[in-house]
Amino acid sequence: METTLVGFIALYIVMLATFTGIEVISRVPAILHTPLMSGSNFVHGIVVVGALYALLNATTPAQQVIGFVGVLLGAGNAAGGYVVTRRMLAMFKASAKEKA
Repeated sequence: METTLVGFIALYIVMLATFTGIEVISRVPAILHTPLMSGSNFVHGIVVVGALYALLNATTPAQQVIGFVGVLLGAGNAAGGYVVTRRMLAMFKASAKEKA
């Protein structure tokens, strides 16, 4: 009974966080998306650290697989975020034609 209740509380927290995230992100003006991506990349780095912690404390093969997938997806998301941020910043640089 207690395990089920903890699971429902965790699901409730995830649902609230998702709703809050969607509401906050949808109201961000376009000019602030680049700084927001930097903050997002920082958060993905924390996710990787948390996934590494979970992986290192895993005791069963299922926990190890979940931890490994978490590290893999978190690292891919962080790396992809930096690539996207770099491309976005490159769009704002003056081209060679404009400098001459």
